[in-house]
Amino acid sequence: MSDPILETEGLTREFRGFIAVNGVGLRVAAGTIHALIGPNGAGKTTCFNLLTKFLAPTRGTIRFKGRDITGAQPAHVARLGLVRSFQISAVFSHLTALQNVRLALQRARGGSFDFWRGAKVLDIYNARAAELLDEVGLAEFAETQAGQLAYGRKRALEIATTLALDPEMMLLDEPTAGMTHADVDRIVALIRRVRQGRTILMVEHNLSVVEGLCDHITVLTRGRVLAEGDYATVSRNPEVIAAYLGTDAPADAANPDPASAAHA
Repeated sequence: MSDPILETEGLTREFRGFIAVNGVGLRVAAGTIHALIGPNGAGKTTCFNLLTKFLAPTRGTIRFKGRDITGAQPAHVARLGLVRSFQISAVFSHLTALQNVRLALQRARGGSFDFWRGAKVLDIYNARAAELLDEVGLAEFAETQAGQLAYGRKRALEIATTLALDPEMMLLDEPTAGMTHADVDRIVALIRRVRQGRTILMVEHNLSVVEGLCDHITVLTRGRVLAEGDYATVSRNPEVIAAYLGTDAPADAANPDPASAAHA
């Protein structure tokens, strides 16, 4: 693996005696799509919250582009170029798709007092907002209220607002959760398009998505790293099979590929 853009050492988070993330060492190479997978309760989302500073680690270190960000605030981490999405779609339902993206672009204005200004002062962001909507396949929905978009398109809009922050690295938390097959295909194609010049770390339960999309995979179980490698390597690992099937499955189990347990 090439030099990591994001790296953790001994990353741990305890909640009143319960260890949700336990000594995780993660290395994400620049320019790759890296998946963080594991059965429910493995610590994946907690790990994401630690990386983006929505939670503080009990111990351990986090480095982004060689800089220690362990004690940084979420807004500072985002300004450095590390930006995330969430499991639950987070858009402003009563704003149009264009207005949602434009709002993300306004962060370039910093702490300006725009509520004293006319609305037209923000029109300078319309062209870039339209470009981003086109990039995620939502150009025809620019004037549609976000709350009226189908679920898969809401997730695409969320990715557009993430791209508006010009991230060097994107963290996508279950980007295909709850989607129809057609929506999954659309989001997978979208992630392939937006990866150019970026690094992506994603939590994903759909292992067929992971297989077709990701360069490297880290498997968590009970807050610890269980296995790492490409899909072919981890899918044949007997410990990974056991973790997904919930048994002590042998290496030659009847179903050696945990993809059938993708939604476990």
